[in-house]
Amino acid sequence: MKVSKLLDILWPRRCEICGGQVDRAERYICSASLLRIQFLTQEGCCRVCGRSVEDAKGGFVCEECKTRRPHYDAVASAVRFVDEARELLLKYKSAEGLWLKEDLVDWIEAAARSRYDIASVDVVIPMPITIYHRVDRGYNQCVYLARALAKRIDRRCIENAVVRCGRPKRQAGLSEEERIENVKGTFKALNTSHIKGRTILLVDDVMATGSTLSECAKTLKKAGAGRVWGLTL
Repeated sequence: MKVSKLLDILWPRRCEICGGQVDRAERYICSASLLRIQFLTQEGCCRVCGRSVEDAKGGFVCEECKTRRPHYDAVASAVRFVDEARELLLKYKSAEGLWLKEDLVDWIEAAARSRYDIASVDVVIPMPITIYHRVDRGYNQCVYLARALAKRIDRRCIENAVVRCGRPKRQAGLSEEERIENVKGTFKALNTSHIKGRTILLVDDVMATGSTLSECAKTLKKAGAGRVWGLTL
């Protein structure tokens, strides 16, 4: 008997949403509670930034991306940052819910496979955080997601391909223009031999305006990356 099954017998897992017993192996969200999560589909989403537009159909580019084209080639997001999903992600970001990783990776893996040609992905890179945020939080939540996803799609995860520099403010609470200015010049590419000519899957947790993803993609492309596909929870 697998250790995980034995542990489930001795200490049954409880759903993080409803509190009932979980009916999914090695997960912490039950099947019924998954129906309460607002998953995003590719229908009605901008083919660049991935944001959904009400009543839109088919592939299109939103007005924001037409006006100010981001440096990434595309972004796929798994769920809307609302209600139960928002609470779960905040718990995961605060280290109070790191055990939710496999559930959350289920979500981004589904988003990646529905949006991208996974066979074309060369490497998976987690969004880096500043040393100040790293010390404050104690870990980089995106690294755990990127590692697990890379293992599932059989790709290499390069954790130090790009780093954060400087001391930017936290993006929360800033306007879109302030967010763009706040992240300018705050990324530096390392190990460029693993970047040049490659299609990169850049993993982040939450996307608001997309300014951080765009600035990181800009740095990766300056270092020689072929394509940068964003992937966020």
